[in-house]
Amino acid sequence: MNILEAFHDPALFAPHFKGATWPAWQAFLAALFALPMDDAQLALYRHHTGRQTAPAEVFKEAALVCGRRGGKSRVLALIAVYLATFRSYTEHLAPGELATVAVIAADRKQARTIMRYVTGLLRNVPLLAAMIENEREESVTLSNCVTIEIFTASFRVTRGYSLIATLCDEIAFWRSDDSAANPDTEILRAIRPALSNLPGSMLLLASSPYSKRGALYQAFRRFWAQDGGRVLVWRGTTEEMNPGIDPALIAEAYEDDPANAAAEYGAQFRDDIAAFVTREVVDACTPPGLYELPPVTGTNYVAFVDPSGGSADSMTLAVAHWEKDRVILDAIRERKPPFSPESVVEEFSGLLKTYHIRRVTGDRYAGEWPREQFRKQGIEYDLSEKPKSDIYRDTLPLLNAGTVQLLDIPRLTGQLCNLERRTARGGRDSIDHAPGAHDDIANSVAGALLLVKAGRAPMKINPEVLARFSVPSQRQGFFVR
Repeated sequence: MNILEAFHDPALFAPHFKGATWPAWQAFLAALFALPMDDAQLALYRHHTGRQTAPAEVFKEAALVCGRRGGKSRVLALIAVYLATFRSYTEHLAPGELATVAVIAADRKQARTIMRYVTGLLRNVPLLAAMIENEREESVTLSNCVTIEIFTASFRVTRGYSLIATLCDEIAFWRSDDSAANPDTEILRAIRPALSNLPGSMLLLASSPYSKRGALYQAFRRFWAQDGGRVLVWRGTTEEMNPGIDPALIAEAYEDDPANAAAEYGAQFRDDIAAFVTREVVDACTPPGLYELPPVTGTNYVAFVDPSGGSADSMTLAVAHWEKDRVILDAIRERKPPFSPESVVEEFSGLLKTYHIRRVTGDRYAGEWPREQFRKQGIEYDLSEKPKSDIYRDTLPLLNAGTVQLLDIPRLTGQLCNLERRTARGGRDSIDHAPGAHDDIANSVAGALLLVKAGRAPMKINPEVLARFSVPSQRQGFFVR
């Protein structure tokens, strides 16, 4: 029984895919599994893939570029259940080995959406419910040596598995951690070998589109409208893939933010979002194995802090100085939540004092609170004259010119490379982290680098120099701008 026969069978999946909203998805399934298509399905195939020739072979990889609420998660779950229950893999498995369907999303919580669809289909189809041997919150094991399981979006965790399918949901928004500039591509490189052990395995990418970068956009750019391309790229708007959706919802979204709605519902990659800086530029500014520099007597240091209340974002600190013709990053500190803000201020103040820094610059977070806490530790807190976006903008020329020496801290590299430049309606650019990502370290580092370049470093006066000008001894160690 092929997947479309199972889709229409009243004893299998037909009761769970009712209504007239599924023709485009049926055409997709026919194309993915190289099944015969009628004229209507062939027309849909040509429209949504840009191809002309019907596929002759089952695809091993597919990329779904579809608007939100289009039904892609339900269809991914259907494919997962079909591959897990309608095929036998035991002859290809070692004793005790399981064939695995991996469900991966931007985070484990989001992956549970597909997992709920999977378990719902298994439980509510009596023929398949009998196959369930063990069911947990994030996995289900079947009697035919197959398990369907949620995986973390990391290139490390899929190694050692024999995969029959990998479902990558909302891959355009993946951020596995801040240590990788392009985590989606690294994850897919780790997945593909695990898919090579079992016949008929599939790698399925699905997402509403975002910026013109990452694995989903690469697949679209390379294989869209390419007859004979090894990856099936299927693009459809929300209304095309789910005709039952309320059009007023989409119309309102376009009215509020046309660029965002074109991506969310129109399946268009965004032109108004671009990468802030390339990985190559950051790597060129980063000496391998250099993690921190000790304080040097007579050097003028500056520091920038990104405060946090201790419950959501990290609190970070960066120290930098000018040396010859370069801005040198000396030290980074990050404390992840939860933490006591007062304790972190005390800790950061201790580091500042080792670099003979008595003034620190930061943003206007929480009003007077950061200034009061640092003042208790003998550190003056200056408010940054520029907002975060402007700090990033003015730091970019330093990075591109190679006049910056960074530290080999993976989270710093990842956060810098994951920053995005967005163009607002009025034409003004803003720079910030991507949805779901963080930029706490990048913010403090960029602020410190820019302070040095702007000449805002507090100048430490040598006590011997002060003595020549008859400066009272009690002012030794005094810092002036």
